[in-house]
Amino acid sequence: MLSPEAVDFLVALHREFAPRRQEILEARKLRQARFDAGERPGFLPETASIRAAAWQVPEAPKALADRRVEITGPAERKMMINALNSGAKVFMADFEDANSPTWDNVVEGQANCRDAVRRSLAVDSGEKSYRLRPDEELATLVVRPRGWHLTEKHFTVDGERTPASFFDFGLYVFHNGRESLERGFGPYFYLPKLEGHLEARLWNDVMTAAEDRLRLDRGSIRATVLIETITAAFEMDEILYELRDHITGLNAGRWDYIFSMAKRFHADPDFVLPDRSMITMTTPFMRGYTELLVKTCHQRGAHAIGGMSAFIPNRRKPEVTEAALAKVREDKQREAGDGFDGTWVAHPDLVATAMAEFDAVLGDRPNQLDRQRPEVQVGPGRLLTVDRPRDGITMAGLRTNIDVGLRYLASWLSGTGAAAIHDLMEDAATAEISRAQVWQWVHHNICFKEPHQCVTADLVHEILDDVQAELARTDTFPAEIVARARRVFEDVSLGDELVPFLTEPAYELLP
Repeated sequence: MLSPEAVDFLVALHREFAPRRQEILEARKLRQARFDAGERPGFLPETASIRAAAWQVPEAPKALADRRVEITGPAERKMMINALNSGAKVFMADFEDANSPTWDNVVEGQANCRDAVRRSLAVDSGEKSYRLRPDEELATLVVRPRGWHLTEKHFTVDGERTPASFFDFGLYVFHNGRESLERGFGPYFYLPKLEGHLEARLWNDVMTAAEDRLRLDRGSIRATVLIETITAAFEMDEILYELRDHITGLNAGRWDYIFSMAKRFHADPDFVLPDRSMITMTTPFMRGYTELLVKTCHQRGAHAIGGMSAFIPNRRKPEVTEAALAKVREDKQREAGDGFDGTWVAHPDLVATAMAEFDAVLGDRPNQLDRQRPEVQVGPGRLLTVDRPRDGITMAGLRTNIDVGLRYLASWLSGTGAAAIHDLMEDAATAEISRAQVWQWVHHNICFKEPHQCVTADLVHEILDDVQAELARTDTFPAEIVARARRVFEDVSLGDELVPFLTEPAYELLP
């Protein structure tokens, strides 16, 4: 994967764009300081003309015209085969939230993507052989690189780590850009954790430079942006506009969006969130954001893709599977009814359930871009109001956050970035919610109605002791991994300042 030519390509991206990426990170810090002082985001007056103008993004390429069900997961060989064969329209190979970015995972994941593009991806376990189905039955491959905030410590340029985004994007497009186009699809990407249109502008410039260096036609590279930060929700038109040479749609990244609310306004008690289980897609601030996303996308001719339901089947527990299918069916029925053009699932067994709900609405149409949603009117107040239900913070919720946070970090430090925990699919985004809520509840002196107790650092340590002891009894992870995971969790959930991303300190512990 790291041929001399590939390395030269990565070095060129780094030298041209790494300084601008650093400017973005500095701008995020400055904006956070303003939020901590009480400022709140809004629709930008300086870009009002873009929102008011009539313009459209380019039509999606044929391979991305129908996206009614997309399956996601890490770029692990057998999982990729199962996902590509699942019957979904799109498979997103994830180098971000569902990936523990060990060097082996990153490089082997790129090799697996290369083989998937060339249809040579295969696994022989001795007991079973896994092969890809014929082309017409395969999901279209899309890759999600890591976010702007992460670096790749194993690849340095001029003495500094390269941005992980450039590494993941660059290796994939270098090895597969032309090959994928010749095979009838193209180099397609999901872009995570953007916080505004200037960040989208940088991605557009990176893609344009890559096309020029690889002699690809303009617009060969296509992107879908995850709207998973509160600031990006106010700039959806502008993000589409900045990426108008390369954009195909926006995705409602629900879990990171919830985390973003807790993170950006962590100092404000008005933004203290209730138990994670009480924040659903019908919660007012979540529903407002998703309805605005559909309206914005369809006004501009872009796809609106729904988010991930965390419920997953359990083949050993029929009752769990039945409940999961019912929850997923309800979630996807709501999304299809709201006008989304597609949705995400995390497991091949959920594809048929999600597909049925979108088939019922779409029929033979590839999408429902014609559904404009003119009745949707969403202002800043709806996006920024967190209605906490009475008694919405419970001891059970605290225990769940600590349990999930510790187990997930132990899994991540063991090299697995997508983990089934208590019959839910957990990734870095859901772990971020767990630890951010713990931080909020401790720092804002939240007390439960029953039992009559407040959330304190001492209480968090007591629960961590219980979870750590349980993990020791079950021998789920090596003791030293659990100990490291606990130290990270304590740092990111109890520190004086809220660390922006738990994966930053945790990454330093990976090989």
